[in-house]
Amino acid sequence: MKIITVIGARPQYIKAAVLSPALRAFAQEVLIDTGQHYDESLSRVFYEDLQLPPPDYHLHVGSASHGIQTANMLAALDPILQEERPDWVIVYGDTNSTLAGALAASKLTIPVAHIEAGLRSFNRQMPEEINRIVADHLASRLYCPTEQAVANLAREGITRGVRLSGDLMDVLIDKTPDDPGVLSRLGLSPGQYALATVHRAQTTDDKESLEGVLQALSDLPWRVVLPLHPRTRDRIAQFGLESWLLHERIHILDPVGYREMITLERHAQAVLTDSGGVQREACRLGVPTYILRNETEWTELVEKGQAILSGVRYDEIMAAIRRASFVRPMRREVFDPVDCIVKDLQRRS
Repeated sequence: MKIITVIGARPQYIKAAVLSPALRAFAQEVLIDTGQHYDESLSRVFYEDLQLPPPDYHLHVGSASHGIQTANMLAALDPILQEERPDWVIVYGDTNSTLAGALAASKLTIPVAHIEAGLRSFNRQMPEEINRIVADHLASRLYCPTEQAVANLAREGITRGVRLSGDLMDVLIDKTPDDPGVLSRLGLSPGQYALATVHRAQTTDDKESLEGVLQALSDLPWRVVLPLHPRTRDRIAQFGLESWLLHERIHILDPVGYREMITLERHAQAVLTDSGGVQREACRLGVPTYILRNETEWTELVEKGQAILSGVRYDEIMAAIRRASFVRPMRREVFDPVDCIVKDLQRRS
């Protein structure tokens, strides 16, 4: 069996690092990196930290509008898929790489396996929501991380090929030890800082929203560690908001590796993020999580009291901090997502 895996962004690198070794034990995996994380430091640090094998193809699509970036991916993927003629194409999550991989494969009648299927934020203004929906409706096998994701698909009439697999990210989180030196290198003590990440276009491309988040971070009762995404850094400069980064409580970092990030999450007093992956990781680790958005695709985290939707306005974020009440997760290991996905694909060889 030959499987092509399409990746291009942080959460996809993480999931591929968990699944790829098991895939390669029974199949030939061809790894394609679209280059959606066009900043070299962002992609290189994850390949090195996660010990991902180098991609067989790197598309180097770079930064562009959603339509142009997706079109560039499609144009590059089509000849590769025709040459390689895989039995399956695996896509992860909800990025433009997900959409392009699913669409390119479907046009060539190659079956698609969508990992992390069924998530819904119910906000179609988010590009990621469109990507999720299209990928799910194109996929032949849909591996859902939660029961809610299975129910979401059923409401859309998708029941065939759906499997409740659990979340690949949990596997890596649970077995990742601390980076023993990261806190000391940054002069941090456990439980004495907040960790923040901001990168979504809905926040970074709107000056008022971005300034509201930065102002709130500067007024938090904790020191704030902020690994700065290239998009966010560019928009801060474009909007003339650099003064917020000079605040004594905000500690700016370049992008960090996976193990460093998990260590920072694990020992934070709180995590504030607009990232789907980071909110999921922080809640898995039992850290109070403020989601810097008005909705989330991980609805269970809010319903179970593990996370709070804080929005992006200054007053909303500060109000969320004041009223916060969190419930620590009860770990119940039910799923082995690697085993579920691999055995299901093997039955289709």
